[in-house]
Amino acid sequence: MKIQQSILPEEVEAYRDRMWRREPESRVETAVDAERLVESVGFCSAMTDARRPGPSLYVAVCGRRDAFMPRNVQKDYESSLTWTIKDEVMRHGRVYYAKLLKGRSIFVAPRLVPYFNALWGVPRKVEAARLSKDARIVLKILRREWEMATSDLRKAAKMEERARLTRALDELQRAMKVVPSDVLYEPWFTYIWTLAEGRFQQELSQKVKREVALREIARAFLTGAGITLRGELAKVTGLSRPEAGKGNRALVTEGFAERIGEGMYRIAGMK
Repeated sequence: MKIQQSILPEEVEAYRDRMWRREPESRVETAVDAERLVESVGFCSAMTDARRPGPSLYVAVCGRRDAFMPRNVQKDYESSLTWTIKDEVMRHGRVYYAKLLKGRSIFVAPRLVPYFNALWGVPRKVEAARLSKDARIVLKILRREWEMATSDLRKAAKMEERARLTRALDELQRAMKVVPSDVLYEPWFTYIWTLAEGRFQQELSQKVKREVALREIARAFLTGAGITLRGELAKVTGLSRPEAGKGNRALVTEGFAERIGEGMYRIAGMK
């Protein structure tokens, strides 16, 4: 099978269709379906469309590989259903959900949480050095109160500017410190925030070496993708290309993958 740098053969696209639920007969229709998708692929984006690589809940809800988010998402059935399923999955708390990679909301299977934490998490002992003052203020409040709505959190933190609190919460999500646990639409729209360790204490307490984390995240992506193109893993995860390469090369050393070109890998034995 000859692979070009940016074009996948149809058989590989068909493999991704099956793994990423891009087929009408396997589309995601419920929160349980979504949780099974996340468990299968390891991690996936929430609302990205066919313009970005990697598995996506929105694309899986559409059940087709050429799914594009419309301009008017409020009136679009597939976008609305994806949003509703996302909310339900978030409430269940059986998979990790937060704005984690490049500010994008993603789902992570519990088995991969230790590896994501090894790469992006901020250990408690270095919070003072690596987290901003606003992020530390918000984190201190949540450690005391455990769970708070956005509006109440803003008042408690004395942050009148909404954008200031949003930046702090985004920073804490990237550091795997807080997650949204619920969302309310009445009497007004607000997220409920809680500590990530409250839902995933066991996973976040595991100590994992960085090289192991790179390998396992690369394994999860390659298992769902079949073949990874040059720079694709880095684009999906936000890893640097050298680190993504380390993960893929570790899979080759193990015998799980084989190198088929510069920066290109496939599952060993895949034809």
